[in-house]
Amino acid sequence: MPPVAARGAPRGRPLTAGGAVPGDGFRCAPAGEERGESLAGTASTFRGFLLVEHAGAWGVEALHDARLPDGVGPALKSACAAAGVKPLLMRRPGRSRPEGCRVFAAFTGYADRPAYLETAVLDRPDDVLGLDLAALRAGHILGLTRHDRPVFGVCTHGRHDACCAERGRPVAAALAAAHPEETWELSHLGGDRFAANLVIFPHGLYYGRLDADSGPAVAGAHLRGEVDLDHLRGRSSYAPAVQYAEIALRRELGVLGLHDVRLTGRAVVGEETRVAFRMGSSSYAVVVRSVRGPAVRLTCRARRAEPALVHELLGFAEAEASPDPG
Repeated sequence: MPPVAARGAPRGRPLTAGGAVPGDGFRCAPAGEERGESLAGTASTFRGFLLVEHAGAWGVEALHDARLPDGVGPALKSACAAAGVKPLLMRRPGRSRPEGCRVFAAFTGYADRPAYLETAVLDRPDDVLGLDLAALRAGHILGLTRHDRPVFGVCTHGRHDACCAERGRPVAAALAAAHPEETWELSHLGGDRFAANLVIFPHGLYYGRLDADSGPAVAGAHLRGEVDLDHLRGRSSYAPAVQYAEIALRRELGVLGLHDVRLTGRAVVGEETRVAFRMGSSSYAVVVRSVRGPAVRLTCRARRAEPALVHELLGFAEAEASPDPG
């Protein structure tokens, strides 16, 4: 993976008046492709996710703008922030009206705690506030119904970012045609410029730059127990540099098995992260440098140019794995 970063980039540079303002027709996803931005190491970093069904409009900020019962959206947002859990609204493609409120609680796996997915249908959205979100973040079972099938969640949140709707909805439709029970549309996932974005639960695998052909292909690979390295952004339970290191190692060794690469350690010194992985009886050390890139417009709605974190592979070798994962 070649470096894609420049050091010492300015942060928060205002956009000029030459048309680079919301409403000017700018689209962040094509711009990111033109810049040649790497997908690797760009997944959101959460180990607990709470998905709440809401078939209506989501507005710009889903938990504030969606027509949930009074106070539920802000209360849920606050509770999830306190617990370190990412809340998402979900709906079926086509916006069919559900009976009750389906929720999924996903722990993406970390260290000795395996990934899991639980679900329930609540009588009212208010009932979601009674879930133990701190336990979810820590990887403890909540006592809902175990869900053994994956969830394929596509970001289609067009009011938040136009690219998510324009690129996400065709992917959601294609996935729903192939996997109707597993497919959901989701509110803002993060990384709008990588649309169409897909996250697969319970493992928290983020994929980007999908279309109506590659989306079902990624889902099919997952059902075979494999990752798709052409579109993988990273595993959400890992820090960005670790996500990048895992993908770099998999590319180098040609390893696709979902569970073939296990994180065993991480050490950070300044801009460099040394990551230890185990594969079978072998251990590997991967060294990644992470820096801030040049300020660019990261979303369709952005009013300021901002730098994004970008990564460079410095090297890897067989090595002893550290016992301190991170």
